[in-house]
Amino acid sequence: MSAGYDQLIKLLTEKKTITAEDVEAAEKEHGALTDEEKLQLEAEKHKLEREGDATITMDQYLEATKTLDTAEEGSEEYKKAEAIVEKFESGM
Repeated sequence: MSAGYDQLIKLLTEKKTITAEDVEAAEKEHGALTDEEKLQLEAEKHKLEREGDATITMDQYLEATKTLDTAEEGSEEYKKAEAIVEKFESGM
C-alpha cells in the first residue's frame, strides 16, 4: 500500500473518522490512491463506524419516544430522537 494510504489509515485509527479533505491532503502530498486502496479505506471506515455505535438502553429509547411526542417534527431534537428509536427498534 502507498504512503498516502498508510497515513489515512493511521489518521482513521486515531480519529475514528476521516473527511474528504483528509483524503485530498494525503493524495496531494503522496499521490492518488489506487481503487483498491480507496475500497479498503472505505471498508475500514465503515467497520469502525459499526464498532463505534453504542448500544441504546431502554431508558434512552423511552426518553426518545417522549421527545418524538413533544418535539416539532423535522427539528434537530426530533431527528436525533427518531434515530435513537429506529436504532433501538432495529435491534442494533
